[in-house]
Amino acid sequence: MLKVPHVSSTGARRKTKFSLPETYDGAVHEGALYHAVRAYLSNQRQGTHSTKTRAEVTGGGRKPWRQKGTGRARQGTIRAAQWRGGGIVFGPKPRSYRIELPRKVRRLAKQSALNARAKDDALFVIESLAFEEPKTRQMVDLLAKLGLADQKVLVLTDQNRPEVFLSARNLARVRVLQYAHASTYQIMWADALVVEEAALGAEATKREIVSAARAKRVEKAAVVAAKKTAAKAKPARATRTGKRKVADDA
Repeated sequence: MLKVPHVSSTGARRKTKFSLPETYDGAVHEGALYHAVRAYLSNQRQGTHSTKTRAEVTGGGRKPWRQKGTGRARQGTIRAAQWRGGGIVFGPKPRSYRIELPRKVRRLAKQSALNARAKDDALFVIESLAFEEPKTRQMVDLLAKLGLADQKVLVLTDQNRPEVFLSARNLARVRVLQYAHASTYQIMWADALVVEEAALGAEATKREIVSAARAKRVEKAAVVAAKKTAAKAKPARATRTGKRKVADDA
């Protein structure tokens, strides 16, 4: 279990460090990080690039000169690829760059990114972001107390906090997101993370609910499988004497 700095709402550091949930085991899966970052960057591309082939360029409907007798190389159109203003050979065409990753890979990558920042002592758990109104100065002072004034910082909140977002909107190296909405790329982009304590508690509760639901589904599937096995068993059959003889495997 990893331990990270614990700070108050005003930025004062606590004497004892904050113990992260059990999911923060310090394991960093570099392969999952690579695929997640690659998928994120690819999905940002619009794929609207387009070039014209020789069939799509205007003009070039006749031979520029006759086939023989001029001493020059034979040409069929002035819109061939070797001509200035001609078509493009194997140029880019509109297409989708989207990459879909399995859900387990996405979760593993995000957890690996959080573990990497926690191992580097770049993750700070704050009790709460007590911003009554949007104030850029308040956000600047908070980051300065944490020693993050000159670093790229990602602030992760528990819920939608417009006042926190507006307080950091004018800071070029600060981003504010909900903890559940942060991607692997955005976590790796930041040099340091500031996470609300309630966000970590909500995540732990959610994982417990998911685990309980998964265990319930497994138990239900086991009961259904047992009933099917019992139904396939051979029933007792009647003999000539009228008595019922139990099957050998019953």
